[in-house]
Amino acid sequence: MLDLEFSTGDLARTRFAYSPLWECVAALRTLRRPAAHVLHRPWLAVAAPRIAELRSSGRIALLDALVPPPPRALPSFLAPTPAVPSPDLDDELAALRAVPAAEVRAELNQTRGVPIASLRELYARPSSGLDRLAREIRAFWEAALAEDWPRVRALLEADVLYRAREQTDGGPARLLNALDPAIRWRGDTLSIRLVHHSAAHRLDGRGVVLVPSAFAWPRVLVKTGPVWPVTVRYPTRGVGLLWTADRPAAPDALAGVLGATRAMLLTALTSPASTTELARRLRLSPGAVSQQLTALRAAGLVTARRSGRYVLYTRTAVAEAFLTAAGT
Repeated sequence: MLDLEFSTGDLARTRFAYSPLWECVAALRTLRRPAAHVLHRPWLAVAAPRIAELRSSGRIALLDALVPPPPRALPSFLAPTPAVPSPDLDDELAALRAVPAAEVRAELNQTRGVPIASLRELYARPSSGLDRLAREIRAFWEAALAEDWPRVRALLEADVLYRAREQTDGGPARLLNALDPAIRWRGDTLSIRLVHHSAAHRLDGRGVVLVPSAFAWPRVLVKTGPVWPVTVRYPTRGVGLLWTADRPAAPDALAGVLGATRAMLLTALTSPASTTELARRLRLSPGAVSQQLTALRAAGLVTARRSGRYVLYTRTAVAEAFLTAAGT
């Protein structure tokens, strides 16, 4: 059990962020034990051959060496804690390249040592080694995650929006207790049930960064240390539906009133989503989706809010009532 001891200042500084770089690292780790990640089998079936090709060509040798199978620890510098709520991969790779040499060496000494040639090179020349690592992560991203990132990002954004509502409705205690069954808030302490780890940790006013993750499932993972803010990575809501069929069937009764496309859009909005994500899922043009969402918004059936670079659409109570009456 890891106990994180909070002060009032720590609660005030606790924030949410998601991380495409972390999803790369966690996605690669699922390949170490595929049987433990059954929810991601559809992704693994497509991505595994592409990743095998990267490995055979030596294009991710350093990344591979730094990502051990669970429960061995990952070096903290491999996925720097996001500085903003919704970074893109370029932002995070820039942060990776900027990790101080002393931190790289300290983490290698602590987590893996340097028995492998690629790690010896990283240890001896951290700056050039981190640049190589960033290139390898980019190669992994393009081969294994870029195509699916819109749906993963939409899921993570929906989770953050849901958590914000939880905090508004019930305060920090309700928010923290709802993150995962392995996480519990008691008094001024956040207790996290971890495998092979037991400690108490004072936050000292730095707060916690809460990171929803698709590929962390089914575990909660925590990063602590003197350099990075404490980071709690937890399985995002709805991860079980991440790889299910995209195009929903709208009820005939609803389609008869609203039209097939608008009814399908409402049915698809089980969680907040952007125009781009809806267009990809429903195999429609972004322009067509935008036009229909504008009409639904004017009718009071959807609302829109900005989240970072994206506008997320959500069904209203009126739309929920329509769907319930139509039998969805």
